[in-house]
Amino acid sequence: MPNWLLPENIADVLPSEARKIEDLRRAIIDNFRSYGYELVMPPMLEYLDSLLAGAGQDMNLRTFKLVDQLSGRTIGVRADMTTQVARIDAHLLNRASITRLCYSGSVLLTRPNGLHATREPLQIGAEIYGHAGLEADAEIQELALASLALAGFTQIRLDLCHVGVVRAIIASDPAAQKNEQAVYAALRAKDVPALREITASFGAQARDAILVLPTLYGDKNVIAQARKMLPALDGIHIALEELTSLLAIAGDANVTIDLADLSGYQYETGVMFSIYVPGLPNAVARGGRYNHVGEAFGRARPATGFSMDLRELARLLPSAEPKRAICAPWGCEPALRKKIVALRAEGEIVIQIFPGHDNDQDEFDCNRVLELENGNWIIKNLD
Repeated sequence: MPNWLLPENIADVLPSEARKIEDLRRAIIDNFRSYGYELVMPPMLEYLDSLLAGAGQDMNLRTFKLVDQLSGRTIGVRADMTTQVARIDAHLLNRASITRLCYSGSVLLTRPNGLHATREPLQIGAEIYGHAGLEADAEIQELALASLALAGFTQIRLDLCHVGVVRAIIASDPAAQKNEQAVYAALRAKDVPALREITASFGAQARDAILVLPTLYGDKNVIAQARKMLPALDGIHIALEELTSLLAIAGDANVTIDLADLSGYQYETGVMFSIYVPGLPNAVARGGRYNHVGEAFGRARPATGFSMDLRELARLLPSAEPKRAICAPWGCEPALRKKIVALRAEGEIVIQIFPGHDNDQDEFDCNRVLELENGNWIIKNLD
């Protein structure tokens, strides 16, 4: 095996792609800051019980595990940063007020999320803690859509769901409560035959409601259909009202409602959304409410947020054009050094060419040159 061969679904990021990703990261982080979000940087490794707090079995399977040589305890390499940021809010910041946090960093997965997907996504996201009202969900939805607009996407599909619908149905039936995880798994897989088998022992109201959920998919009219076809439970009424409110502020996005879309990290407790763009079958961003994750860290706080993979997002964007640059000769003469420092301070890229070499870089287009003329260093166009 060649020593340069990397593990499956792990890859280097070369200069032009790296610049595209970094430019996008900076633009999105700066936009987060304009909304008042503070940047945090959680560690790559944590003790496993902390890293998986509040997460489901799916997250456990995605997480690489190893033994800490210092403590002897099992530690994990993060596969998602949401629980880490919840820990920071609940345990380290410990604020009573609303807290807005954002983050960006690599995560590592035991298996890729989709065909040709990387196992080392570059996750970026934002979270709001301390407000249980729909205002926080609305801001997170707006921020996610704004992030994709910054990337240049104009055709965006927003899929909305609400886990409160399923929870209200299950809470109304003792037999359904005993089979809660099986119901969730079958709904995630859209496995209607499995749902029929699982719900066979349920009461008629709960069984009929769960079996109709996979059919409640489509445009805004789905909410009206759901009001007619689902039982009149308080939890369902609240969920449909919240979806109606978020639908009204979705802007130019093409919105669909899917009341059986429970994909995610299994810690959501309310509104959930997925965002799709042309050219990619998987969601580029996922978000939702998760009010109980902080409980494991000693303080349950209302929470909502979203995240997306910058590497996957950047892959859909056109190749970045080479940056215009100035070629300068190598030298330590004070006048030359002063001129180069001044140009760089003005935002110019100045590349000094070493003796015996030509400029051969894909990232930069040296369309100008710095030359000495009549005792002054001047810029000349090479075109």
